[in-house]
Order: sequence, then C-alpha cells, then structure tokens
Amino acid sequence: MAKNDSSVASVLAFEKKLVPSDGYLYGTIWEKRFEKATPLKLNEKSVRGTISNRLKPAVQNDPMKLNAEVEKANLQKVDACALDADEDTLKLILTLKVLSGVEKPSACNNAEFNNAYRETALKYIEENGFQELARRYALNIANSRYLWRNRVGAEKVEVIVFADGKKWAFNAMDFSLRDFNYNHPAVDELAGLIADALCGKTKGPLLITVEAYALIGKAQEVYPSEELVLDKGKGDKSKILYAVNGTAAMHSQKIGNALRTIDTWYPEFESANIGPIAVEPYGAVTNLGKAYRTPKDKVDFYTLFDKYAMGGTLENKEQEHYVMAVLVRGGVFGQSSKE
Repeated sequence: MAKNDSSVASVLAFEKKLVPSDGYLYGTIWEKRFEKATPLKLNEKSVRGTISNRLKPAVQNDPMKLNAEVEKANLQKVDACALDADEDTLKLILTLKVLSGVEKPSACNNAEFNNAYRETALKYIEENGFQELARRYALNIANSRYLWRNRVGAEKVEVIVFADGKKWAFNAMDFSLRDFNYNHPAVDELAGLIADALCGKTKGPLLITVEAYALIGKAQEVYPSEELVLDKGKGDKSKILYAVNGTAAMHSQKIGNALRTIDTWYPEFESANIGPIAVEPYGAVTNLGKAYRTPKDKVDFYTLFDKYAMGGTLENKEQEHYVMAVLVRGGVFGQSSKE
C-alpha cells in the first residue's frame, strides 16, 4: 500500500487456520507398533569434546599454540534422547485443527480495506476452494515431513491419519519431499476434508489426529525439538531438549513449519534445488540465511497482498495461492501510518 493511502489498514491481523499441537515421542517395536508404546524420556550426558572451531591465524600457524589449544578440555552437559535397547521404532503423535474464516481478519481498523479484502477472499474461495493448498497440506501429512531429522535414515515410515470418523494409512516413503506431483486417492480424500474446513463448509473445525511410525533401529538416537538458549554462558547445559510432563516432544511451531512447507512458487524454485520452502512473507529460509521472496523482485507477500487485497489482479494463480497460504499461516500485517 502506498504512503498515506486511505485504504491502508494500520491494524491488520489474521489468526492461523492450521493449528498443530506439540508432537509427543514414544518408543515401540515395529511388529507391535499398534499395541504398546512407551513415552521417551530425556537423558543428561556429560561429555568431553575436542576443540574443533576455527582458530585465529596466530594459533593455526604455531604448532605449540595449536597443541596447547587442542589439549584444553571441552566439557559439556547436553540432553539426549534415544529408544530403549529393545525398541526399534519411533512413534510421533500430534493433532491438527483446521479452521475457517480466512476472509475475516481478526483485527482490522479500516472498513474500506476490510470490505475489499473480503470480496477478494470470497472470490478466491469460490474459484479455488483451497483445493491446491489443502492437497499440499495433506501430502505433507502423508510424507511425514514433520519428523524432520527423525525421517532421515529411517528404513520404513508409516503414517496413520484419523479425521471425520475416517482412517487412512500412508507409506511415507512413497512420497518425495521435493515436490507435490502426486495423485493419491487417500490424499485427495483427506485434502477434500481440509479444503472444506478452510472454506467453512463443515459445521465446525476439523480435527485431524496423526500417528507416525519410523523404523530407525534398536537403541538409536531420536531428535526432539531443541530449546533456544539465549545465554548459554549462564546455563549448565549447552543443549536443552524439549519435553512435556517428562515426555520428549517437538514444538508445535516446528510441526507447523513442516506442514506449511508448500511454497514451490518462488522464482528460484528450479535453480535453488532445495525443494519447497515454508510459506513466509519474505520466503525466509533461516538455515540458509536467505530470503527467496524480496520486495525488490516484487514477489514478497506484502507487495502481492497489497495489490490483491484491494481487488487487483496478480500475474498467475500461483501468486494467489501463495498469498492465501500466508493468510492461512496467520500473522500481523498492518502498515504504520508513519511509513
């Protein structure tokens, strides 16, 4: 929106429409995975590591200084989590609530903008019905992307999904994490429920329960979420893992990030060779330190949204899908009148 434009909404917020729970981790045996599972606990380890960080040139080039540095003990306390000696399978349980109402901002202080946006959103719902977004969300449920590092190296991964009185079973390894070019009847059925919930065609929210089973090997390490330690110098641990009431777990934010990793519409998708990225206003991928949707290229959320919300036409359907996916994600998108 332009400066001092009367259509600017300085207060504008959308509640997220995909609401995941934390994911809880359990250990079990593959052959008996539906019968019994034990909550996984965190274990504290005290380790003596080696000095492996980059050193100053003065130290690198002096063998005596280098030896003196290497001899120093790198003592650490860390959290760890692993299956028991007789367990070979990780079980992850989570729920996902799907809400409607994307056409209604949770806060908006400009009636003109609110009316224009509502018309745009309802038109999108009428023309698209959230079918493409819902299909991608459903595929991310089926492919177990939310297992993150726990998926790497797994021999088998099975995903069981319950929703609306129905049950589906997916072999997660049948689906690539690199694209969404799949046609699968069960995925389409699940996607239809998600789309109807987003469109408001159901009586209330849709609640999906997901159980993922990964065969990773007896006593193998598993990876709950790691807590952010803002000042490691003051704590006694260098790595703190997440647990809820003693059960190892994954943050709902991390699960949500995986579910909304559906953006294949950013300009560098083919050349970047990293696959889909999470839907974010600037296409931020923090582990790569890069934004794939920049205002300079006019492909960021705000540039597209400001035009689209006021009744403008975007270049293609992909841009419309992206804008609506950010709104499903939710956030605060108002623009200060001082800008």
